[in-house]
Amino acid sequence: MAPNRTTNKRLAGALGAGAVVVGGLAYVGIGNPHSPSFIFPPCPFQALTGWNCPACGGLRMTHDLLHGDLAAAFVDNAFLLIGLPLLLTWVLVRNKGGRPVLNTSAFVVIIAAAVTWTVVRNLPGFPLVPTVLDG
Repeated sequence: MAPNRTTNKRLAGALGAGAVVVGGLAYVGIGNPHSPSFIFPPCPFQALTGWNCPACGGLRMTHDLLHGDLAAAFVDNAFLLIGLPLLLTWVLVRNKGGRPVLNTSAFVVIIAAAVTWTVVRNLPGFPLVPTVLDG
């Protein structure tokens, strides 16, 4: 039985998405987001408020992970480093049980955690600040 058009479209979509992810990871891994000369759009939240958002440092964290530096990744964004694997585990467990993956309670917890992290990481003297190298 020959594959149908829907299967071909899904395969093409998955391959295209995979290519974009691999290309993005290659750019972040080969480039250096710690450098001010790294070409990437600035964070709109930080540009408007002057605060680091919950995702600020995420590119630097990804770069550090791709280079095997877990300690630097933790400093750049502990929230994403810990939170993303926890969220993925939650989604996989809920999906396996046939329950809705993300319900209202889950969204409330995610939003509360993100807001709390945003406030705490912007307090004066907070030690975990995304690293940017001079020059």
